Amino acid sequence: MIADATPIRPVILCGGAGTRLWPVSRQTFPKQLLPVTGEQSLLQETAARLSGDRFAPALIVSGEEQRFFIKRQLIDIGAPVKAILLEPAGRNTSAAAALAAAWLLKAGSDDLMLLMPSDHVIGDRAAFIEAIESGCDHAQAGAIVTFGATPTEPNTQYGYIEAGAAEQPSARVRPIARFVEKPDAETASEYFSSGRFFWNAGIFLVKASTLIDEMRRYLPDSLDAIERSVAAATTDELFVRPQTDAFLEAKNISIDHAIMEKTNRGMVVPVSMKWSDVGSWDAVWKLGDKDHNSNVVQGDVVALDTRNSLLRNDSGSTLAVAGLDNMAVIAVRDAVLIAPLERMADLKSLVAEVQNDRVVSPAKVFRPWGSYESISSGPGFQVKTIVVEPGQTLSLQLHHQRSEHWVVVRGTAEVTVGDEVSMLGPNQSVYIPVETKHRLANPGDKPLELIEVQCGGYLGEDDIVRFDDVYGRTDDVPGS
Repeated sequence: MIADATPIRPVILCGGAGTRLWPVSRQTFPKQLLPVTGEQSLLQETAARLSGDRFAPALIVSGEEQRFFIKRQLIDIGAPVKAILLEPAGRNTSAAAALAAAWLLKAGSDDLMLLMPSDHVIGDRAAFIEAIESGCDHAQAGAIVTFGATPTEPNTQYGYIEAGAAEQPSARVRPIARFVEKPDAETASEYFSSGRFFWNAGIFLVKASTLIDEMRRYLPDSLDAIERSVAAATTDELFVRPQTDAFLEAKNISIDHAIMEKTNRGMVVPVSMKWSDVGSWDAVWKLGDKDHNSNVVQGDVVALDTRNSLLRNDSGSTLAVAGLDNMAVIAVRDAVLIAPLERMADLKSLVAEVQNDRVVSPAKVFRPWGSYESISSGPGFQVKTIVVEPGQTLSLQLHHQRSEHWVVVRGTAEVTVGDEVSMLGPNQSVYIPVETKHRLANPGDKPLELIEVQCGGYLGEDDIVRFDDVYGRTDDVPGS
């Protein structure tokens, strides 16, 4: 750390559907919230990477649906957070960056922002921090500094930055010659051999006022929309909600296309930091710890005569494979993916073919209070397991078309049915008739687990009327 350095403000971009890691990652619970390469989620790893005296409390830019999960994950690791800015809809990285900068300036803070995605892996934190320090003086002077990851292979799935000649041969920070899109294999090999091209990691170091100046120059209408949305924003504890109609006027375009390809303020710091965007299952295989057959194995897996493969089992059953080479087998409770690792670029098209709820929601659905999972269903009935975290409470609600029966299997449940409140322990149950107000809470210090049996003509998650909710949700957000 530099002795008198002003702390850098991390701005963690936490949007995106993450379908390239389907079926584990889903639209409602994307990869940044999941433990993909370790025990912590990618978001938690990112926040932990940006901790310490060198960094101010982070700004998070995300959507409404994941706000409670983000807050809980960051609290769980003790990561300091200044605010969580909730985009009414995704408008790409230019709008997300401008939203953070406009909010900071409105608050009177022209901070040096470190803009970075929440779902990337950086294996060498020390090298990353050193690169940030190299770029600080330039960013403070008005440059937009980006970081080019030193390529380790001629990868065709990444965009590249060509670094220009430095004024001094020993200079760490170099001008940007150009940005280039994902190349074909021959071009990628040329880039890799040249030593001038670096992977575009999508990480930027820039003062809030500098970013606003460049937005005003290249995207004035979008900036006007975002500044109006910030001026009319509402705040609920950590959550900041920009005004919806104004924000939706912003152009849907990346910061690369909108600003970096046009500005004369761009500079790049090449850095060998073991970076990956974890954008596909073959990337997960490359990052993973391999056994003696070069397999990356997670979960209950039995492998015979199998090598160079990614075998991940989150299904609760045993996964047995034989005779595989260079394959990905990803099993969850409601879906299984089997494909050669070299075909992972086709996964987006494959997911588009699936076109059902398994693309949107995981079998285990997370809520602010805990989670639920459907374990059996048929005409007129559905059976779920429900877990309520310690101290959490579901909304006071009713259902028009279904009754429910709750059986506690572990922990203590505080149950409200109509005007009656009771406490239930393991092997005790309660029946909730249709059209009856009810609520479930966990007053204990351990997770509450129960079985829910639903019966009725319609069992959709949108059959819910909320009367009171500690999380501020409304009836147009499906689920409990």
